[in-house]
Amino acid sequence: MTDRPTPVTEDELHAYVDGELPADRREAVEAWLAGHPDDANLVGAWRAQAEMIRARYGAVVNDPVPSRLQLNQLLRNGRRWRTVAAAAAVAAFIIGGVAGWMARDASATAPDAMQSFANEALAAHRLYVGEVRYPIEVGATENHLLPWLSRRVGTQLRAPDLTAFDFRLLGGRLLPSVSGPAALFMYESGSGERVTLYCAQLKETPTGLRYVSVDNFAAVHWVEGDYGWVISGPAEKSRLKGIAKSVYEQLENRAPPSKRSRAEPLMVRRGS
Repeated sequence: MTDRPTPVTEDELHAYVDGELPADRREAVEAWLAGHPDDANLVGAWRAQAEMIRARYGAVVNDPVPSRLQLNQLLRNGRRWRTVAAAAAVAAFIIGGVAGWMARDASATAPDAMQSFANEALAAHRLYVGEVRYPIEVGATENHLLPWLSRRVGTQLRAPDLTAFDFRLLGGRLLPSVSGPAALFMYESGSGERVTLYCAQLKETPTGLRYVSVDNFAAVHWVEGDYGWVISGPAEKSRLKGIAKSVYEQLENRAPPSKRSRAEPLMVRRGS
């Protein structure tokens, strides 16, 4: 009789994402994810969300509570309980006011839809470019890769040719985004460097190419034809913008890429 593997619970998936899963279950969870793409997508979405939260709020997580507002400091002053209670009430009022002001400021400076979209793409890039075993969900040689992602994203997709930049298509995967299903295509160079192309429906005003960088990673993003596009890779502005320009031109069918192979079709927004 063959022993069946123990099903992986949602709590274990959370622990796996948080790095708190016991070592004796990690291999079982990874094997489970390899055979359950829906759970693998869910884990990927959680990781991407955690990356975005870390990128936006990580700088203030470890800020200390001011010593004058710490309760033990108030108690050490030897004040009578009414004085301590009054001080605690004032402190609570101040903290609440500060929190409200910070929330107001955060709301005022909240990223717009395109910024959030670009942040999602960068988070997905940072998450998957470091993966060794499962960087993609479906390989470039699989015939169903493009029809599957096209159907889910809602527009006909073809993979752009980046051989002029020494990048070949590895494959792609389906991801969630704030605006619906997103397609992520991954490319790898001969030296092992990777770039990704992220696409999802985004009904925003069309824009030109815009460059953003976070740590050692960067992205060039734009909106065209009710879809958002993001090229992510190393923070090398001129090189990454050159790649993005080539992709943009291929999308627009304005100029054929140099060294294009007939085996690697273009990606277009609609039609073929």
